[in-house]
Amino acid sequence: MRTFMIGGGMIAHDQILPSLYQLKRLGRIEGIDICDRRKESLEALASAPLLRQAFPDQGFTPRTEPYAEGMKSLPARQLAVVAVPDALHYEAVMCALRADQHVLCVKPLVLTVAQAEEIEQEARGRGLLVGVEYHKRFDDRSLMARRRYQAGLFGEFKLGTACLLEKWYYRYSNFQNWFTCDASDAFTYVGCHYVDLVAFITGLEPAEVSVYGIKDRFPNGNEGWLWTDARVIWSNGACLNVQNALGFPDAGPGTNAQGLTMYCSSGEAGAWIRHDDQYRGMQYCYTRHPGGDGANVYTEPSPDYFQYVDVGGPGLVPVGYGYRSVAYIAERALELQGLNLKDRQALLAQWDAAGVMATPANSRYNEAVVEAARQSVAAGGKPVAIRR
Repeated sequence: MRTFMIGGGMIAHDQILPSLYQLKRLGRIEGIDICDRRKESLEALASAPLLRQAFPDQGFTPRTEPYAEGMKSLPARQLAVVAVPDALHYEAVMCALRADQHVLCVKPLVLTVAQAEEIEQEARGRGLLVGVEYHKRFDDRSLMARRRYQAGLFGEFKLGTACLLEKWYYRYSNFQNWFTCDASDAFTYVGCHYVDLVAFITGLEPAEVSVYGIKDRFPNGNEGWLWTDARVIWSNGACLNVQNALGFPDAGPGTNAQGLTMYCSSGEAGAWIRHDDQYRGMQYCYTRHPGGDGANVYTEPSPDYFQYVDVGGPGLVPVGYGYRSVAYIAERALELQGLNLKDRQALLAQWDAAGVMATPANSRYNEAVVEAARQSVAAGGKPVAIRR
């Protein structure tokens, strides 16, 4: 199976491309094409020191033509990877489906329920996979909590808090060109992780959302909702508060601030789920600055999301739930190879029902939350009922 990635930005460098390189190293995929209209992005990706160190034997084919043209060179039912800004997902995903390609899309899938429904219908009719890369689902902590919650050990979710604040240097990246008030906000971009995670763990669906946003300016003068506080009401009346920002200090340890706390009840006893996702029990202090955006002499690195380890070469091996998430979706696309339409549709329905991998059919509540949240933040935090 060949892969065709649309977008060569930060997430491509940090997670998606090294995961694809590892799958290629293992013989699970063949060629990797990356399409980006910015030639400098492709050049930076191809020459990135860490990627070259980890994968001295790997590379990709750069493409600068429009992605719709580039995809014409693919045989049917390869894997298109959509790694562009949120507002551009719909056109890229639909283009890939119409070209008869399976899709791996970074979260959120799209920004409206109608778009998600259209994608689901197009994919189902063609027997194509659309996997949404909500990588926190593949954190062992999340899978452990989900199994125990579904076994009844926590009772019912009642009240919770979550936060995910990215570092300040994001403001100096390409984010300042697309992360504007009309296109996205901090809750839509990163808060969706924890909304999806609570639904994934509990099986509950969100019913109402209110998002209070604070505008701030990027270095280039563009304005964005860079600080948000959201309140999500769930189908059982539970409440989750989610705070997000592009504002965690660059001098802070670790790559961001994030975590989830859920208070639950059986009616007779209380229960508690707490995941401290920013601190994973490691503290390093180097003799010199290690280099890289947001890096510090003192750091508290996470071994769980995405790291490189040396297991004897050649190069380095990516580990963590960031890699496992990409690999899981790619492996499901491989399972569909060689099957007829009816058999592909049967497998896709089976995966929708299992609910481990986010798909348009089993995670549309995410698009419903995002759509309502965009209305709420523009209205100063007014509660908006979520379309079902």
